[in-house]
Order: sequence, then C-alpha cells, then structure tokens
Amino acid sequence: MDRPGGLDRPGMPAGGTAWDERSREWLTGAVAHPGTAARSRPDAGAAGSAPPARTGADATPAGTRTTPFRRGTADPVKTLLHRHRELCERAVDPLEIAAGLEAHGVTDRTAARFRHRDVFSLAEELYARVPRDGAPHPRPEPGRGPRVRAGWVLLTLLPGACAAATLTGLRLTQSQFRPLVAGAGLLALAVVTRAALRRGPLAAVRGPVPWRTAVGLRAWTLWLLAYALLGDGLLQAVVAGGPDAPPTGAPDGPWPMTAAPALALTLACAPAAWCAHLLAAGARRRLAGSRGLEDFTSAARPLLTGVLGLFLGVLTGLLALCGTVLHESAACPRGLALGALLLLARLIVVHRRRHAAVLALGAAAFTEAAALALLLAARLPGCAFLAVPVQTPVDSWGPAAVPTLACGAAALALLVHALRTLTRASAHAPAGAPE
Repeated sequence: MDRPGGLDRPGMPAGGTAWDERSREWLTGAVAHPGTAARSRPDAGAAGSAPPARTGADATPAGTRTTPFRRGTADPVKTLLHRHRELCERAVDPLEIAAGLEAHGVTDRTAARFRHRDVFSLAEELYARVPRDGAPHPRPEPGRGPRVRAGWVLLTLLPGACAAATLTGLRLTQSQFRPLVAGAGLLALAVVTRAALRRGPLAAVRGPVPWRTAVGLRAWTLWLLAYALLGDGLLQAVVAGGPDAPPTGAPDGPWPMTAAPALALTLACAPAAWCAHLLAAGARRRLAGSRGLEDFTSAARPLLTGVLGLFLGVLTGLLALCGTVLHESAACPRGLALGALLLLARLIVVHRRRHAAVLALGAAAFTEAAALALLLAARLPGCAFLAVPVQTPVDSWGPAAVPTLACGAAALALLVHALRTLTRASAHAPAGAPE
C-alpha cells in the first residue's frame, strides 16, 4: 500500500491539460501497463503465424498489454485520491477539497472525465473515500463564513482613534512639544495598526513569506501613507523653488501637512475589515451553493465589486467629514484612489496572492517618487523638459493629481487582477479563511 505522504510521484499529471489527457486514457476503455512483456504461446513458433499488427491510433507499443477499464483494476478516482491524499485527509469538508483541486488545475471538464458532473461532486466522493481514524474533524455548517469576534472589531477601531488623538495633541500643544507628540503618536499608530492587521478578516494566512515580499509590502505602504500626509506640500515646495523655500501659508514648517486623507484612511480601517469579512462570508455561501467552478466565478465577481463599492462609499463620507473638520479641500480624489489600492492589495495578501500586491504598491510609490525626482532634475541646465510630464497635470488639477493618477492606475490594474484571482474557488478555501 502506498504511503499517504507520497503525493507528487514522477509521471503524475500536473495542470488541467495534463489531467485531461491522462483521464482520457483512463476512460477510453483501455489502460496501458508498460514493462509487461508479451508472453508467447508454446506453439507460437510452430504455428509460424502471428496476429496481425495494428497500425495507426490503435497501435500498442511492444511490451505492453491492455485491460478493459474496471474500477477494481484501474480506478482513476483512486489515483486522483492518491495524488491529493494529504489535501483530502486534512480537509474539514468537501468544499476545501474542491478549492484545492481547482488550485491544482482540475476543472469541471476534467471532473467529467472522472464520471462526475463537476469538481464539487468529485470532491464529495474524494472526501467520502478518505478513511478517517479517531475523532472526525469538526465540519462547519454549510455557508457559514468566519465568525465576527469582538477582539478584531475593537482592534480595527484603534488606528482611527489613535490618529485622531495624535492630531488633536498636535493642535493643542506648543511648538517645542510637537515633535515628541508626533513621535509618540506615530509609534502608537504603528503598533495598533500592526495588531489590527494580524487578527480578523484583514489577517493574512500564516506561512513562509520571502523577505523581499514582506519588506516590499511594508516599505511601499509606508511610503504611500507618508506621501498622503506630506507629499502635496513637498511637491508645491519643489515647484515653488525647492524645499528650502516654504510656500505661502505654511508658517509651521518647510511645507504644509495634508492630514485629512491620512486621518480618513486610518478611520477606514474598521470599514475595510468589515468589507473583508463580508467578502469571506459571501464567498463561503456562494461556494456552498455552487455546482461548478464557473457558477462560483459568476457569483463572486459582483460580490467583489459590491464590497469594493461599499468601502469606497464609506471612505467618501469619511474623507468629506475629515476635510470639513480639518478645513482641507480636494481630499476625496486622492484619498479614494489610495484607499481602493490599499484595500485591494490587502485582500489579495489575505488570499495568498502577495506578489501582485507588491508590484501594484511599488508601481504607485515609484511614480510618486519619480514625479519629485523629475521636478528636481529639471533644474539642471538643459533639462527643463523633464518637468513637463509632472508640471502639466499639476498646473491643470493641482498637486493632488500626482497621487490620484498614480494610485488610481495601480488600483485599476489590481482590480483587474483581483477579478481573475479572487473569484476562483481556490482563493476562498475554508482552511485559509481567517477568523
């Protein structure tokens, strides 16, 4: 008997096309067994005759024999079970097996060759055929997603409260104490934000992550948030003559601080967690009610776009409120673009697609940094043309055009990627859903 751990053996199919080809061999009525020499009858030499050789598609290589398909001798489902035994033994319900099979390239067409109408029906048979010793795994109720816990609900409220307290302290304290208040507030904000992202619907599945990916996610996110806070004032200062020449109306520093988008984004941490919870719960219900991978994808796409639209609607209200309280204008466009980018990147990270999130965040951060670099490089003799790609949108729509265009383009590209990846059943495997 084969050991349960021997899953990926040489010669086993890999990918959906390979499974289709191998399943066609299993189900056409004949299975070739290489390495078995054809035995001659005792009177074969005396007879002086041999059976006519077959040619074309019916030709069988020498040294092989064919046997008709029987479940006891060539059971394709048993072979599939052998390949994915670890997945089937670890699964708590057939839905997890269906998601895992899709991740390994098994499609509804492949399931039809295994004499099942879809991947979900095939997963139910695999789940039923796996022997389970000891106490059975607790099976979740059909359609139940991650439960709402008071812990992560309170944690998602702390970043907004901490940011509001820091801004209030900066307005009430005198200039000599402001660096201390700002440093303590930023440290507390970093701690509570990290805690909110490690628990609840915004928590990524634990596992080995390349250090470049982890560092890239943190670095690009911090750059985008810092630019939302200080980038517009810095860009105005560079356009006006350099960071040492403060623009008009900036009495407290080399450039003014734009606090409304940053405050609104920290307050939006709670709505983002609830939207991620709605996505996980809705995907779980649709996964339980679907009878095919295409059915689930068709149902998951409006769910994802609806969750994103709900978040952007709440964020719009928060941006308007923060802009009114802090007496800042034009906070909505760049705040919405950055908020959509951060939410989509976090959802992709939660569902184990980190590389695309790093690329999108890095592209937006690089664009913002390149805009500043081009304006500074344009001061060199004969390089004034370098400022044209940045100066044109800034003159037309103001300094907020740079982060709006950068984050908006990255968010749009990430949305296209999310509509292809987050609408697959394998992205919502029950074992990977955070609680």
